[in-house]
Amino acid sequence: MKSKTTAAWLAFVGGPLGLHRFYLHGFWDLPGWLLPVPTALGLYGIERVQQHGQDDHLSWLLIPLLGFTFAGCALRAILYALTPPERWNARFNPGTEPDTPAGHTHWGTIGAIVASLMVGTGVLMASLAFSFQRYFEYQIEEARKISQPSQAPIEK
Repeated sequence: MKSKTTAAWLAFVGGPLGLHRFYLHGFWDLPGWLLPVPTALGLYGIERVQQHGQDDHLSWLLIPLLGFTFAGCALRAILYALTPPERWNARFNPGTEPDTPAGHTHWGTIGAIVASLMVGTGVLMASLAFSFQRYFEYQIEEARKISQPSQAPIEK
């Protein structure tokens, strides 16, 4: 029996590692194995910022991957938690009664929704803010380079 509450919490807490996919679809689930890739790339981006500072362009691309992966897993947790019991049991507990308790919503399921909404929204907004801030700072920096006169001596 696959519990909706357990799946929602696994998606929220261990989603970037694919734990919810392994719980629901088994150990050989390809998307479950691919989920840690953007997570690891995002962590590598954070490491690059610590080593090279905030002017590292590669980290600007890698860090949002981590945030978007966390936000996507939080959204998946919300979708799991809001799935009607009949539909949950038909998909993940085939051959059981539609009203089997594994698909019911409990206080733990509601807690997963609340936590996913709070953390997922915060991480998504932080990732977007970081991305846009870095992009616009880069554009301003490049515009300054273009607008400044050349420092090379002018030959007569």
